[in-house]
Amino acid sequence: MKIDLKKLSAPQASVPFSEVIDLHEETLYGAKPFQSPVQCSGVVSRESGVLRLKGTIKTIYSTACARCLKPLDILLTAEVDTVLSDEPGAEEEDDLFVLTGDSVDTSEVLVPALILQVQMTYLCREDCKGICPHCGVDRNEVDCDCESKQIDLRFAALRALLDPNGDGRN
Repeated sequence: MKIDLKKLSAPQASVPFSEVIDLHEETLYGAKPFQSPVQCSGVVSRESGVLRLKGTIKTIYSTACARCLKPLDILLTAEVDTVLSDEPGAEEEDDLFVLTGDSVDTSEVLVPALILQVQMTYLCREDCKGICPHCGVDRNEVDCDCESKQIDLRFAALRALLDPNGDGRN
């Protein structure tokens, strides 16, 4: 939502905003995780001669568990409190957004803050056992004995020495 900053010429003036942003085409880590609407709300105000944008952005981030690949929906929320400046040399400051005209697009400030909240990986639960790399079963649901059956080929000759039958099977 574009807000005309000329409306904020009076001291202590403010313009509230609330909008829904569509990010379903946004690609992140090779997927399109923003399939739910993105809710934004806040206020742009003039405080002590300084323009300030305070807002909240939230949505559901659709991803998969990094271990077992079960689908996950994560609630993402970001809070923004930034000063709006029209000085081009001020880009290096942290809590500052540089304006390019007489208006501010709130999504240009809020969406990057939301994307910064995304983690590289998510787990369905902290003790997720994941998928067996040999048979492919979900170890959270089924116990497989693949680990006990697997023999590193580099040690197969040593196992034959320990085997009383000499055929590689105990």
